Amino acid sequence: MPKRKPIEGNIADLEAALKQCKDCGEYRRIQCVHLAMLHPHMTTKEIAKITLYSKSHVLIIHNNYRNNGLDGFLDNRGGRHRENMTFAQELELLKPFEEESPKGSLVVAGRVKKAYEEKIGREVAESTIYRLLDRHGFRKIVPYRRHKKADKEAQETFKKTSQT
Repeated sequence: MPKRKPIEGNIADLEAALKQCKDCGEYRRIQCVHLAMLHPHMTTKEIAKITLYSKSHVLIIHNNYRNNGLDGFLDNRGGRHRENMTFAQELELLKPFEEESPKGSLVVAGRVKKAYEEKIGREVAESTIYRLLDRHGFRKIVPYRRHKKADKEAQETFKKTSQT
């Protein structure tokens, strides 16, 4: 079985980092290196089994630590990973709808969805539009005050004939 490269560093720093980290993923990444330093005979496969990572991911974590030290454990990605438009492009898309609102017209999600789909060139789920509107501070759409098929006369006769 091929030996893995030994990892050099200060175990006390790793133990302090384990106590200070607030993220479960970061804890597991530090634990990968900590186990490798404490038990040099332990294989990458054994470390992977303990930390619930794959063998290749453990190797990546070890290399990150060798190259970047404790900063190699941080996961600074954040943000929206699968965005179709940037925040500025979304603002530009919503600008015509905002200009209509002082005139008294409501921003309807269906119209925003059509404009959005034309801009990106494919269909999207309705939830995407609602998240977009929420991200830019639009209020949720209010339902109609009465049902479209409501019969006003039938309601009045029901009120008169029903017992109180």
